[in-house]
Amino acid sequence: MTDTLTDTSGDTGPEPAYPIDRSPRCPFSPPAGLRELQSTAPLRKVQLWDGSGAWLVTRYEELRALAQDPRISSDILRPGYPHVGVGSLERARRQTLFISMDDPAHARLRRLVTAPFAVKRIQAMRPEIQRLVDELIDTMLAGPCPANLVREFALPLPSLVICRLLGVPYADHAFFQRNSAALLNRNSADQATEAQRVLMDYLDQLVGEKLARPADDLLSALATGQVAAGLLERRELTAIAILLLVAGHETTANMISLGTLALLRHPDQLDALRATDDPARVAAAVEELLRHLTIVQSGLRRVALEDIEIGDRVIRAGEAVILAIDAANHDAAVFSEPDRLDLGRDARHHVAFGYGVHQCLGQQLARVELQVVYSTLYRRVPTLRLAADPTELPYKHDSIVYGVHELPVAW
Repeated sequence: MTDTLTDTSGDTGPEPAYPIDRSPRCPFSPPAGLRELQSTAPLRKVQLWDGSGAWLVTRYEELRALAQDPRISSDILRPGYPHVGVGSLERARRQTLFISMDDPAHARLRRLVTAPFAVKRIQAMRPEIQRLVDELIDTMLAGPCPANLVREFALPLPSLVICRLLGVPYADHAFFQRNSAALLNRNSADQATEAQRVLMDYLDQLVGEKLARPADDLLSALATGQVAAGLLERRELTAIAILLLVAGHETTANMISLGTLALLRHPDQLDALRATDDPARVAAAVEELLRHLTIVQSGLRRVALEDIEIGDRVIRAGEAVILAIDAANHDAAVFSEPDRLDLGRDARHHVAFGYGVHQCLGQQLARVELQVVYSTLYRRVPTLRLAADPTELPYKHDSIVYGVHELPVAW
């Protein structure tokens, strides 16, 4: 190790605060301050909400290298881990999700749910997803105009899909949608902790019902095949259920609504998407929207297990690391004119789903849902338009996952 290297050489001024606010005029691009750090100090110490420091990684190349470096830990209980906000550690102590663990514990739990999210299984769900999309559009068009696209379409679709996959009653959707949103709020510790508690109770009771009366769904299969056999603890299955339920609808719902907003503000791109029936071009458009929007705005949180030399810097063992995937997906060294939405570009190598062993388990499901939505909604509703000033929309600056709380549309 090169002891002569320092952790802040070349940096001037106080450590900037993180997260950095977005500009209301540029709702789709990463914050300007983040882009400035990327160009001037791509590996820079920043100050977090509690006054602690963390290394912020903003360039694509360094981010991908660190995301798959075994000297970087995802263990949320490890000292030095950069928590998103107050209450994060307390919630982790109550219930740790496998995405916040290291191998072998992470790999053991992830393997249990890998098969249902494999490409072939997910592709087999495409006809059912298409049917749900068509039904939701029919219902929206039969209702009042203007309508809130988030409530009438963007949120119900992924909720219906993940509920059917897991075996969660959709009749309870208002309950778990409300608590899922609260769980992802990075500013209100009390609300997030209470949301975690009630979701744990709800899903633990549901696991009990699956054990007593199994059905043809994922939670029943895990309950009867793993918990009943003593291979998986019931609290571990409850944690898996929370992760899949929350991630399964919050992320995709925000991509549907924010993607629609982006396309309505880029009519040339929307016209190109609406005009094609080529599945490959639709799939490419989804990848570009995933890159362009990168809705996970809190970064990937890690802590160093050893000293790591990267460029002219050394991340010391025990120091916090935040991998800013939104900045990396707008790295001009990798994506030309990165702030331009270009549905014709090859964006397959984006990192919107993360990178390395912890990349998103449900990415194939999200892709199929978005492909069906983006190839259906705008063709079936060719007059779809915004029914509000885009600068006055309620953007989700307070959430780990970026999006809009409401999206008024007319047709």
